Amino acid sequence: MQFTSEQRLDDGVIEREFTLGDIPGILWMPAAASASAPVPLILLGPAPLGLRKMYPRLVARAQHSAAEGFATATIELPGSGNRPRWEAAEQARAELRRVMEAGEPVSDEIVDALVLPLVDKAVPEWQAALDALLSLPEIGGPVGYSGGVISIGVRLAVVEPRISAAVLFAGSFVPRAILEEARQVTIPLHVLLQWDDEGNDRQAALDLFDAFGSREKTLHANMGGHTGVPQFAGDEAARFFTRHLS
Repeated sequence: MQFTSEQRLDDGVIEREFTLGDIPGILWMPAAASASAPVPLILLGPAPLGLRKMYPRLVARAQHSAAEGFATATIELPGSGNRPRWEAAEQARAELRRVMEAGEPVSDEIVDALVLPLVDKAVPEWQAALDALLSLPEIGGPVGYSGGVISIGVRLAVVEPRISAAVLFAGSFVPRAILEEARQVTIPLHVLLQWDDEGNDRQAALDLFDAFGSREKTLHANMGGHTGVPQFAGDEAARFFTRHLS
């Protein structure tokens, strides 16, 4: 991990951009974090739109988390932002757009081609980022995961024992293989669902929630479209992390 820039935001949060190999990322640290008082960490999963486009939403979440005493970090997903083009992923997205514009059903084959290669590539990168982040003296754990592509969150919750709680956003297609993996998830979960999400299969989201093997799992459903998550739903997610990471 190499830090490439640093700035202090208006609320005192320290924002540091970094690269991990050729993967860009951003770390936000509460002003009070230090080697003598390390803080827990929340991994902020982005949508596959590029960190620059997602930045306003990510920094707002980071500042909210910093006010609760948490460091946060995010990394660019494979094929997103300034990372090298990923032709297979672009073809899968193009096929999805074609099917949806034609009003045709989205097949399991399209969902698998769209999501599974992304999960396979992104999860090891998140684990490498976690290795580097936890080596910093200001970060001491425990670790949470928040948002992003829900299938990435599911896989991380299964394979990464350092993640002790997760807030997942139901709003992306879920392959059947990920549905089966969800049965192995045992950490506490807080799942956000927009009931009228135009791009989400509501029943698939409910099936995924039902499949989770966690003894503590909460579904927080609200009316509205994909980007209409109300502020109070975000506040509930923050309280969830306070309970499990503080």
